[in-house]
Amino acid sequence: MRTRLASFAALLLAVVLLATAAGPAQAAGYRYWSFWDLTGVAWTYATQGPASAHPGDGSVEGFRFAVSADSKDATQPRTAPSFEAVCGTTPTRDDTKRVALVIDFGTPQDAAPGETPPAPRTACAQVSPDATTADALAAVAKPLRYNSAALLCAIGGYPRTGCGEQVDGPAASAPPAKQDTPGSGPSVGLLAGAAAVLALGGAAVWQARRRRRGD
Repeated sequence: MRTRLASFAALLLAVVLLATAAGPAQAAGYRYWSFWDLTGVAWTYATQGPASAHPGDGSVEGFRFAVSADSKDATQPRTAPSFEAVCGTTPTRDDTKRVALVIDFGTPQDAAPGETPPAPRTACAQVSPDATTADALAAVAKPLRYNSAALLCAIGGYPRTGCGEQVDGPAASAPPAKQDTPGSGPSVGLLAGAAAVLALGGAAVWQARRRRRGD
């Protein structure tokens, strides 16, 4: 009896250890253009869309095409040039503002099948004072493509097709390890259930010992 109970407890413990050691589930991602603001030398994910943002003169705005699960793990542009580096040679004009744009078309791993990303580039857009970031982008990086929900699908004609499509499997970007994301380990329910089963197994062992002692 003792041998059978010990074997049962060992099996349950193995189940728990396997569940805990299981690798993170592969999260789904989406292939899309993300929008960024440059503050100092650091990119910050924009809090509004390019059609709503009204950058001031001297702003640096970035766009990056990549596969990301959400804004928390979105991939930022790979370079962060200063405004002077992009617009320093563009003379000021009355009734206009200058907006530096960084356009990063991503890597071949981010690209849809059959697509080849162009090299990243920068451009200085000189637009009216009330222009949005979308207006500035249209001034220097046509053709742009939007879907019916006003999501920016293509910059400079890239990609040719698709718009925010879901990507499953290894191509999807994994969230940073420091973030707690759904699917990153065994569920609370699984661990709680395993713990409960272990507790029941321990209670069975205790009851068996009591019976042998005649308590």
